[in-house]
This record gives sequence, structure tokens and C-alpha cells, in this order.
Amino acid sequence: MKIVFHGANAATYVPGIETLLGAAHEVCLLPDILDGAAQEEIYAGADVMVSSRYDASLPAFKSLRLFQVPGAGLDGIDMTRLPPAIPICNCYGHEVAIGEYVIAAMLRHTVPMNHADEQLRLGEWAYWSARAGSLHGELAGRTVGILGYGHIGKHIARLADVFGMRVIVANRGPVPAEAPIAEVYSLDQLNAFCAQADFIVCGLPHVPATTGLLGKDAFAAMRPHAVVINVGRGPVIDEDALYEALSAKRIGGAVIDTWYVYPRAGESSGVLPAHRPFQALSNVTMTPHMSGWTDGMVARRRQTIASNVENVAAGKSLINCVRGR
Repeated sequence: MKIVFHGANAATYVPGIETLLGAAHEVCLLPDILDGAAQEEIYAGADVMVSSRYDASLPAFKSLRLFQVPGAGLDGIDMTRLPPAIPICNCYGHEVAIGEYVIAAMLRHTVPMNHADEQLRLGEWAYWSARAGSLHGELAGRTVGILGYGHIGKHIARLADVFGMRVIVANRGPVPAEAPIAEVYSLDQLNAFCAQADFIVCGLPHVPATTGLLGKDAFAAMRPHAVVINVGRGPVIDEDALYEALSAKRIGGAVIDTWYVYPRAGESSGVLPAHRPFQALSNVTMTPHMSGWTDGMVARRRQTIASNVENVAAGKSLINCVRGR
């Protein structure tokens, strides 16, 4: 089969893919923006397309047997343009990396290691056990509110439980009230959920029902020291409400990894990630959608992609099929 990897994101999974394929397949790599008729012909002739994007600007397929998204999010795929008979699959494997990112973010707001280092280089023994007012916090006993209980949320809950944290969950669908979860809230109870948490971790996808879900009322309900961590999608948190809450210091801070403005294909610098000037605020940590981007995640997703190629060739059931067989 002809396996086409389209775009810079998909290209990440090409090195080593042929060693995972059980039969000889033709592997092609195309840039985000197709250049000329030759590349368009390769694209249209794919048997398996590996890409994070499909819209009206791209050629129609002639013989496609699988559209494989190399990530979890489907927001870049216009499913209406793909015939219903074509299965669409996605990949996970990012929950391990994102879970570690969230734990690191919570520890950063609890254990002032960087500040202690800066002070000691100046000869100041801040946080020394023999110094008055030197106590710092710990994660044990704190409450983490997980907004969205999918692959990411479940892994974060397990890690938080290991640290002795109290775990509460708010989710679009029902969640079993079982360990390590202490309490479960519906999205209709979002304000009550926010009022209980020291850390609020957003892992929800961006769909019409979640747009601006965390807004002005939710921030007003939060504890003054609460820290918001977004590893889901930027627009789930209302940008203006987040900026106002941080600039007025109504909450303790934020760690934001998923944003409102992204670079276009071919850009990687000179693009600020929001319409509001978050970069001017001292109580927000800004990272460039990197929480799940690790060597381990790439290896796990590469294996999923290779397995689905072989499954298509053999007529077997597909992994993580969101539409089709």
C-alpha cells in the first residue's frame, strides 16, 4: 500500500516506521502545503493517509482505505469531506507525558526550588529549616480537580493519588465514583467543582459544548490560591476571563500549554499564543503545546500507526477507530 505522511507533525513518525511494518509498503512524505501537481497526485493516491489536517484545500482521495490522525485531536479534520466508508483513527500514548507535565506544574507551584536556588546564590538561606517563615507547601492533602476524564484525566488521577492528593472530577458523561476519585461533578455543577480545588486541570477537547466552558463565573468560584493548568484545548477556557482573573490576581496562577493563536505552517517564531498579553503577567507559566511531545509518546504513536497499517492490509479491526470499523 501507499502510506502518505502529510505535514511536519506526521513526519515525526516516519523515522523507524518501516522496521515496524510487516510487509513492504511505499512510504511517502509530503509537506504541509502541497507544491504542484506531482505532490497532489501522491496525496490523492494514498491508501493510508497519516495527517492532522483535511479540508477543502486538499485533493480528494482516489483509493483511500484509512485516514490515520497521528494525535488525539480531530478538530483539524473535516469529516464531511471523507466518504463514510473510510475509517478514521486517532492515536493516544500522550497521557504518560502529559501526566508528568501536570505533576511538574503542580510541584513548581508548591516547592519553590527555583527561588530557593536564586536566593542561595546570593547568600540568602530562604526556606532553611532553621529560619522563621521558611515553610513551603506539599502536594499531599491538596485537592486536584480534573476537568475531563478521558485518557489524560485518568492518568493524572492515578499520579495525583500516588502523591496523596485528593482527586475530584468534572466530566461531560457519567464517571464511576471509584478510587482514586473522591467526588464526581457534572458540567452543570462546574462552579461547585471549581470551588473545591487547589489545582484545576483542564483536559477537555474543543467542541461547541466546551467552548468557553471555564469562564467568568467559574473563575469567580475558584479559591484565591487556585492554579489553573490547561493541557486540553485553549478555547475551552475563555481567553478574556482567564486574562482578567490572572491580571487581577483573583486566582493563584496558571500554567497554560494549549492556546488561542498558533503558528501557521512553516512558522515557529514571532507568534504570540493569544490575543491578550499573557506574556506580560508574572503569575502565568507559558509553554508552547509541548506537554505531550516526548520521545516515549512518539514511539507509542508510531507503533499504533504501524499496527493500523498492517490491520488495514489484513482486513483486521483497527485501533482507536473513531469512525468506521
